[in-house]
Amino acid sequence: MPPMARCAYKRVLLKISGEGFCKPGGSGLDPHEVRTVARQVKDVADRGCQLAIVIGGGNYLRGLQFAKAAGINRATADYMGMVATVINALALQDCLESLGVDTRVQCAVEMKTVAEPFIRRRAIRHLEKGRVVILAGGTGNPYFTTDTCAALRANELGAEVLLKATKVDAVYSGDPKTDPRARPFARLSYDDVIRKNLKIIDVAAIDLCRENHIPIIVFDLKRQGNIRRVVEGKTIGTRIGD
Repeated sequence: MPPMARCAYKRVLLKISGEGFCKPGGSGLDPHEVRTVARQVKDVADRGCQLAIVIGGGNYLRGLQFAKAAGINRATADYMGMVATVINALALQDCLESLGVDTRVQCAVEMKTVAEPFIRRRAIRHLEKGRVVILAGGTGNPYFTTDTCAALRANELGAEVLLKATKVDAVYSGDPKTDPRARPFARLSYDDVIRKNLKIIDVAAIDLCRENHIPIIVFDLKRQGNIRRVVEGKTIGTRIGD
């Protein structure tokens, strides 16, 4: 077997959208999709990269959209979304551990029977011991997205890069599904994303990453091996930075 390629980063924050755990256009958890994500994560962990993962919950519901559709309080809907991220986190943890990957789930909302509370120093210690740390429950506060949570945790944990694994292969100038003139960007500055009103990631997340010069790489989760390619430093997707 050829030697493994070296990682370009020692510690990364990986944001996985909830849609990564179901079939395209579907909802809930699809066992095959969860296991496919777990194999990609194992591939990276086996290379010695310290990996923290923030999990989204959009495969169940999105707080703002659900609040508007159901006519319920936004804070209530956001807390429901936080619970959804815990479901995804536990599913990913179990799949990873069945593959032999030592894993810890930490949650910003107290759930002592299923997850540790998020404690920054403890999370860093887990990473230093080679454990994958799955971060659930968002920031623990309503009105904040899991993208903002990912940027916050990247700063707190000293990650070198924020990897946003999503359903698109890059940031586009428009919606490629409806705009035939939409073109992908290879590189963007933080200011470009805000000025062009590109909605791939929250403005709050952009500001948090800009503060400490943490680059953001947006790429397609569904292409097998993409997480490894990014961690190895290969050029895929869109890089957002200084």
